[in-house]
Amino acid sequence: MNIGAGFEAVFLDPVGQAVQQRWADAALAVAFEDLDPVSAFPVVPGRRWGPGLWWSATTGRHVAAGSNAMRLQLMVLDRAPDVTGLAGRPVRLLWRNSRGLVRSWVPQLFARYRDGTALLADCPSRPDAGGERALAAAEAVSTACQDIGWSYRCLPPLDEALAANLKWLAGYRHPRHRGRTGLLEAVVDVFARPRPLVEGVTAAGDPIEVLPVAFHALWAGLLEAAMDVPLHERVLVQAPASGGRLEGGGRAGRGAGAGIGEAG
Repeated sequence: MNIGAGFEAVFLDPVGQAVQQRWADAALAVAFEDLDPVSAFPVVPGRRWGPGLWWSATTGRHVAAGSNAMRLQLMVLDRAPDVTGLAGRPVRLLWRNSRGLVRSWVPQLFARYRDGTALLADCPSRPDAGGERALAAAEAVSTACQDIGWSYRCLPPLDEALAANLKWLAGYRHPRHRGRTGLLEAVVDVFARPRPLVEGVTAAGDPIEVLPVAFHALWAGLLEAAMDVPLHERVLVQAPASGGRLEGGGRAGRGAGAGIGEAG
């Protein structure tokens, strides 16, 4: 298996049996976003956060997450309007290095895009995580993805303020936070022009009822606010110039019958 030509994919079929297939064929035919992890995320003694499940607003299903860093990257992708599917560790790639030795790597994260292409990614908690082996694997997996028109990225840790904001808004990602009929639309309408969060919420009704809906709209992209500074009651909020994604529900309407139940 020469780099760029002979990659193989190993994954679990719907009944849990391991399958090995030529990478180019598997990428064309297999819905990796629907598969279970090909191998479990490791449990590292002493870490404050271990493997768990993330409930995805995009798919209405759970995604395996191996670390807090990965969970944060799942939040970013779960909000992305062009992402349609997510999975944790669904495929192992095999190849031979320049010395003919078989090597393998399981990227932590898979994301499917609306155009059918996909992203394989790793989510290190620090830039030097994994050492030389991770660097060599990243180069090989990047080549494998380029060969089929996909992409591979080693996603850097998020800025502290962005991470905190995403964690807060993620608590309101479930469709139940749309509120009573018509309230979400009313909340978006009051922010047709930029105004402080607390002013718009008060204009739309009782803050106790309206605030969760406003946070849901911020999560779903129906409203916008600066995410590189901590959210607060005076932060400027507005509806996006494109009009948001209220049509057909968008992410704000997906998975309405699903439960939360995510770890963390």
